[in-house]
Amino acid sequence: MTNLQKDVQEAIDRLVESGAETGLQVAVYQHGELVVDAVAGVADPATGRPVTSDTPFYSASTGKGVTATVAHVLAERGLFNYDTPVAELWPEFGAHGKETVTVRHALSHSAGVPGVPSSLTPEDLGNWDKMVATIAEEEPWWEAGTKTGYHAVSWGFIIGEIVRRASGKPISQVLREEVAGPLGVGDELFLGVPESELGRLARLEQAEGTAEMFASLPPDLPMFRAAPPALLPSADYGNRTDVLTSDIPAGGTMTARGVARMYAALLGEVDGVRLVSPERLREISTVVISDVDQVFGSPATWALGYGIGRPGSTPEDSPTTFGMVGMGGSAAYADTATGIAFALTKTRFNPTESEAANEVSGIVNKTTAGV
Repeated sequence: MTNLQKDVQEAIDRLVESGAETGLQVAVYQHGELVVDAVAGVADPATGRPVTSDTPFYSASTGKGVTATVAHVLAERGLFNYDTPVAELWPEFGAHGKETVTVRHALSHSAGVPGVPSSLTPEDLGNWDKMVATIAEEEPWWEAGTKTGYHAVSWGFIIGEIVRRASGKPISQVLREEVAGPLGVGDELFLGVPESELGRLARLEQAEGTAEMFASLPPDLPMFRAAPPALLPSADYGNRTDVLTSDIPAGGTMTARGVARMYAALLGEVDGVRLVSPERLREISTVVISDVDQVFGSPATWALGYGIGRPGSTPEDSPTTFGMVGMGGSAAYADTATGIAFALTKTRFNPTESEAANEVSGIVNKTTAGV
């Protein structure tokens, strides 16, 4: 695998030297062993502080994979199962006919509750009680399990409140105690980031032209009912102290090494730690629903909290891969066929493409396929 480290390092160096990217991390585990740990560029374009392997990056919806993993660890402990009605744990959620929504529906974006009020602000996202009360009062767009649609903002609060009601603890604490801590990455894998850690984080920068692109979109798109413009992740959003330090479990802050290690511990044992059983791994990585997304209007294929398919590929072409791509271009996933766990984080926040993740994961896949 020494050539893979070299090939990945050369690829990310090229991306930075070309100006396409400013700072990158890539980590790859195979069968529980770290085989790639590569960095390039700067973590803070203003100061020139370099990216190191332990620099955490706000990585938007790549954090959904972390949130899902916390839920699976609690399911493994028997605190709930996937067919438990959400309202059994969180009675208020059952309002307006949502009593049939199960944990399985919630994880697979088929709960029918993708919408949030357009009046919400980033400040509101830091008010946990307000957010879960607001989502509990939402009326469903469809009958649970019959359709799918990306729950951009609501998903994190639904899963996070399931975790809180079942465990009695905020999801950031459960992440630290049950996942990140045992794996030795308690300072590399966060939902709400402790204020003491903020100085270590990368500073994001926005790719050019994205604000104009979003401004040109019709305001009545279903996407904007699921994620009002004020709540759409951006570099400014991902640099906000209140956003970073709050539990907003639809996104997360992480090193590539930390989140790749988490996925590796879903696939198997990592230094004596395995997060779920082989039977549960099969269940959580199996397709739950595949349909036209009611928010975006494009095909979507979901397992239990993870999308199916490698970045730059399709679910049909890479059906053994499960993970999440973040809106800014970060990505993390695991492949049950190759034993690969992959993650890429970056400073340049580009919500319209993930070329870096596509390119680098393609290099990894080509090298490790069949190994």
